[in-house]
Amino acid sequence: MTDSTDLSDLLRRQREAQARDPQPSWPARSGRLRALEALLRQHREAIAEAISADFGFRPAEETDLLEVFPCLSAIRHALAHGRRWMRPRRHLADLAFLPARTELRPQPLGVVGIIVPWNYPLYLAVGPLVDALVAGNRAMVKMSEYTPRFSALFAELVAGHFPTEEVAVVNGDARVAQAFSSLPFDHLLFTGSTAVGRHVMRAAADNLTPVTLELGGKSPAIIGPGADFAHAVERIVFGKLINAGQTCIAPDYVLLPRQRLDEFVRIAGATVERFYPDIAGNRQYASIASDRQHDRLRALRDAAVAEGASALRLGTESAGPGPRRLLPTLLTGVHDRMAVMQEEIFGPLLPLVPYDTLEEAIDYVADRPHPLALYLFEHDTGTIEKVLARTTAGGVTVNDTLYHIAQHRLPFGGVGPSGIGGYHGEAGFRTFSHLKPVFRQARLNGAGLLNPPYGERFRKVLALLLRRG
Repeated sequence: MTDSTDLSDLLRRQREAQARDPQPSWPARSGRLRALEALLRQHREAIAEAISADFGFRPAEETDLLEVFPCLSAIRHALAHGRRWMRPRRHLADLAFLPARTELRPQPLGVVGIIVPWNYPLYLAVGPLVDALVAGNRAMVKMSEYTPRFSALFAELVAGHFPTEEVAVVNGDARVAQAFSSLPFDHLLFTGSTAVGRHVMRAAADNLTPVTLELGGKSPAIIGPGADFAHAVERIVFGKLINAGQTCIAPDYVLLPRQRLDEFVRIAGATVERFYPDIAGNRQYASIASDRQHDRLRALRDAAVAEGASALRLGTESAGPGPRRLLPTLLTGVHDRMAVMQEEIFGPLLPLVPYDTLEEAIDYVADRPHPLALYLFEHDTGTIEKVLARTTAGGVTVNDTLYHIAQHRLPFGGVGPSGIGGYHGEAGFRTFSHLKPVFRQARLNGAGLLNPPYGERFRKVLALLLRRG
């Protein structure tokens, strides 16, 4: 698809197909989910190869762990629970309206638009697609122009497993993305930067299209005074260096007790040596996905150093770093005016921010824009509850990193500048459904007691309702 006419025609055809079957049966929905599962299982190796080629290098193990596995897991969860999610939720009416009944009837929204970023191009296409399909919708998926090989492959694979009227993949540049976000979808889901999210929301507003925005921000990791410190450092390093830090919920900076700063540096260095020996040539450490991103990260690092920070590179290398390999780097001596402390990093740079009291760390997080994720390392229950109560984040993992995103019973999404709305599992089903409220009046009922003219009988019934209300 290359222009707005093509896109509008595709949307029209999907709308017409949805109108012919506005409430797909469970066999139809489960059949679409199984077709998606077959696509993933049959072409797993080709998918990993295409993503790696787009990145310059990404290990197949990370694609399997971070993209293929959560996609398959989401499909299995939807197949296990989708039939139940579809059922109307029936209840008796409120006391004053008995014997009437009510129900919430899940209804597909229609045609859903999904805009996919470059960092996890498979999972962030398939994850929301699973939720859209189990809810009975059709979908148009706009892939990133920054992953051209995978985007072309995914379009080919989807076309081989789905009619265009069910699922269609759109490729193209920023101009196509702008036209796509301007279409009058029944719902639009965008994953990407906060800056681009603002443009998407403006475009959707012209059609009053409801949006789910999965954005980003500076996700903190707090190491509390009662944490297992060595475990905390290991898990932060893990969460930061998976996909070379190109993860929207990667720890963006660390708040830690001031007296343990040197200990963090020592343990982090040993952890990198253990995870990624000879890191420059290590075939399990991802490249930065593009020259543009690589240059941006180096500029962030160098600007911080020029403004007084210290850059501590971790890991050993037998030769210079390979193509777009950026060594893990701890930044100490940072301050708020540095760009690295204002922008989402999205790479293997990790600022360390020491604190003297936990109250100071809590206030530091609470005084800044709400992050997409927060990580807390602590074993004292009272301290955990204090941090959870006084901070706001899209999602939280306690004593680890990243794993809240993989829980199908937890919605994934941001809050405020880190996003709007959420999905995953039943939350995703509801995001892509209209829960239509239905009131069913009983044949014998007292509604006529409230008819005009408003006489004595009306006043007695009203007085009774007001007392009960």
